Amino acid sequence: QVQLVESGGGLVQAGDSLRLSCAVSERTVGTHGANTVGWFRQAPGKEREFVAAISRDGYINLYQDSVKGRFTISRDNAKNTVWLQMNSLKPEDTAVYFCAGRPSYTPTVTMADYDYWGQGTQVTVSS
Repeated sequence: QVQLVESGGGLVQAGDSLRLSCAVSERTVGTHGANTVGWFRQAPGKEREFVAAISRDGYINLYQDSVKGRFTISRDNAKNTVWLQMNSLKPEDTAVYFCAGRPSYTPTVTMADYDYWGQGTQVTVSS
C-alpha cells in the first residue's frame, strides 16, 4: 500500500509563501503507487480541485491556470517527498491541500485518476 502524509500548512498573510510537503511511504517512490503525485485543494463549500501534478522523473509538471507562475511542484524520489512551493499567496488559495498518488507515469488533472490520498493540510491566507 501507499501512504501519503501532508505537512507544512498554516496561517499566512496575502503575499507570503508556504512550502507544503508530501511524504510518501512505499518501498521506493516511483515504483508503485506514486509514480505520479498530484496536489489538490478543497475550499469550504467548494468541490475539490486540481492544483499541480508531477511525473516520476520530474520532467512533466501540470498546473492549474490560477497558480501558474506562483506555485512550483517538485520531488525527490531518494527522500520519498514531493513539495509544493507556494509564493504570492492570495486569500482565494485558502483551502485544505491534499496530495495524491497514482501508479501511472502520466500526470493528469482528474481527481478520479488518483488512487491514494493523504489526509490534507490546512492553508489559510488572510487579506
